[in-house]
Amino acid sequence: MKIYGDLISPFVRMTVVTAHEVGLGDKVQHLVEAVKPTEVNAKLAALSPIGKIPILETDHGHGVYDSRVIMEYLCHVAGNSTLIPDDGVKRFRVLTLQALGQGLADSAVAYRYEVGVRPQGLQWQEWMSRTVTRMNAAFDDLESNWQDCLAGVHVGAIAVAVTLGYVDFRLGDLNWRQGRPKLAAFHEAFALRPSMVKTALKPK
Repeated sequence: MKIYGDLISPFVRMTVVTAHEVGLGDKVQHLVEAVKPTEVNAKLAALSPIGKIPILETDHGHGVYDSRVIMEYLCHVAGNSTLIPDDGVKRFRVLTLQALGQGLADSAVAYRYEVGVRPQGLQWQEWMSRTVTRMNAAFDDLESNWQDCLAGVHVGAIAVAVTLGYVDFRLGDLNWRQGRPKLAAFHEAFALRPSMVKTALKPK
């Protein structure tokens, strides 16, 4: 199996962390593939009409996407029912936390594109303000309402931990730790897991 995409993308890193957590780290080849927002990457487009990272290429040459589907696929291949529990109540609690982490990642990546990629003078200030409000609301919710669930190791915790790492890497001025000691403690502990250490982002 191959996973395409740069680990700087929180969506890519979530899938690679999952591969390590389910014991497939040595069986999944991670390939960095350059992606530009205004150009088609022919290799990725052959596996997915959307052409966005991450994409997993199966051993039979089929494309699996997006990150949430890849994470579930890896759990299925490994026969792992811990990262995505079978029990209905636990399962949907974990999947909702995963959606929160993914939604936070969506906002963080979009904000980064707005301030770091969009040509100067074309930034939409009102949208940027709303996006920061949305991210802060997510941080607050994680601090206040999700500590019980974040105590486990599953796709929800992976999504949140990886996204917080991305925010540190790209949007450090958000100071998300301020006033959120429980969320900060969660991230500090989860970042020490071997899967996170092996995929840690390196300053460029």
